[in-house]
Amino acid sequence: MNFLAHIYLARHSDAAMVGALLGDFAKADVSGRYPPEVVREIVLHRRIDAFTDNHAIFRQGVALFAPGRRRYAGIVLDVFYDHLLSQRWARYTGEPREALIARFYQALLAHAPLLPDKLREIAPWMVEQDWLGSYLELEGVELAVRRISQRLSRNGYLLREGLDDVRANYDALATGFEVFFPELVTFAERERVALIQAEGPAERV
Repeated sequence: MNFLAHIYLARHSDAAMVGALLGDFAKADVSGRYPPEVVREIVLHRRIDAFTDNHAIFRQGVALFAPGRRRYAGIVLDVFYDHLLSQRWARYTGEPREALIARFYQALLAHAPLLPDKLREIAPWMVEQDWLGSYLELEGVELAVRRISQRLSRNGYLLREGLDDVRANYDALATGFEVFFPELVTFAERERVALIQAEGPAERV
């Protein structure tokens, strides 16, 4: 659910950014369904998620949530990390945040025929309501979490209540992010190189 972080990590091309988002929507087997660069970023997205979920700092952040809410803490933290990235954007890139988000929105709409039905349905809303830009303020995180909670079949209230844990532990979570995110950037760069090297020449086109 940390859309902005995935897009930031794939910002080198429009197709890569779309693939990075597709990682949350595409079905398990994507080989042959999308262009090679899109497939690569979907696979990388999944590796990034696994790295994040198993990282000691992320786990420490989850442990700060109330016991009954920890099952959903990872979802809340994912969105909150996009807020922290937004707040610290200039530390990581010279490209203005608004410019990158606008470029991504254009790429997303341009690739509409490739999108799974669910993503194709929400893409116009994502652009019109500027979901990624809204993460700059904590209120945008709250709106995103409420939106996600409405899609849960049950216990959505636990997701929403997790926002209380975020507010109570904001500084500790932010401190952890500042250590975690550079490590994530290094991991993503290394894994992308490994994926490219593993591809045959025809697949890289």
